[in-house]
Amino acid sequence: MTSQTITAAASGTWKLGDRTVNRIGFGAMRLTQHGEAFAPDAVPRDRDQAITVLRRAVELGVNHIDTAAFYFSSLRSANELINRALAPYPDDLVIATKVGPGRGPSGTWLPHATPEQLRGQVEENLRQLGRDHLDVVNLRIVGSDSVAERFGALAELRDAGLVRHLGLSNIHPHHLAEARAIAPVVCVQNMYGIGAAPEQRELLRLCGDQGVAFVPFYSIAGNGRTAGAPADDSREVRALARARGVSTAQVRLAWTLHQGPHVLAIPGTGDIDHLAQNVATGALRLSEDELAGLEPLDAATA
Repeated sequence: MTSQTITAAASGTWKLGDRTVNRIGFGAMRLTQHGEAFAPDAVPRDRDQAITVLRRAVELGVNHIDTAAFYFSSLRSANELINRALAPYPDDLVIATKVGPGRGPSGTWLPHATPEQLRGQVEENLRQLGRDHLDVVNLRIVGSDSVAERFGALAELRDAGLVRHLGLSNIHPHHLAEARAIAPVVCVQNMYGIGAAPEQRELLRLCGDQGVAFVPFYSIAGNGRTAGAPADDSREVRALARARGVSTAQVRLAWTLHQGPHVLAIPGTGDIDHLAQNVATGALRLSEDELAGLEPLDAATA
């Protein structure tokens, strides 16, 4: 594939509420530093490089960017990099952010926000991004406790016009029904990729049935999570990558996009070449035989 000439439009589109986005988007988590995300001792990424990557992403047709106020390093804030690189924002650009957790100045995680604290988190995202409203706000949680009170607080901010659409992140299937009884849910962000747990596959199916976008994180890194993709991938993935002349990361990303038209990818990078490869993956169509060849990997956790 000639990745330099392929744009995000090749991936197809999906609607987040009333906003149409290309299915290949961009995750901002890795913009702020090199190495493992959220590592307190990680080296901050060059500011100009990060801004160049963001601007190139938009040039390549990316119109869905995932971010959060808690994406920062000792010198860099993802939200403020986005603001510096892209404001005034293109009319078709959808910026999705997350609230719920927080980070202290040292980078350590703080307890989840209370319903009362969520407004402050929304306002902080507004300030950093330089906007008067947020396109999508995802409530990120940990655990299986009820989300009703917290999601209800965000629904009030939606009614007040500070937020356009609401989503969920890192949830269990029952949370989707609980939230949808309170306000519309346009997307669910959960860990998903080859070999995902059965519960995650069920959640992907539920989202498809209900017209909710499923936005996987770590679709390339898998169990490597914030440390990134493993250096030595599986035999099946490596064989398919060689046969198609692409990287193993592109194979994993393409497999994820093949899981349904409602699946949106948000691969993150601070490297301009990796960005082009990620965007080009939207044009990589895997055959039924190629997908079948990856089934043993996906069935391993079933």
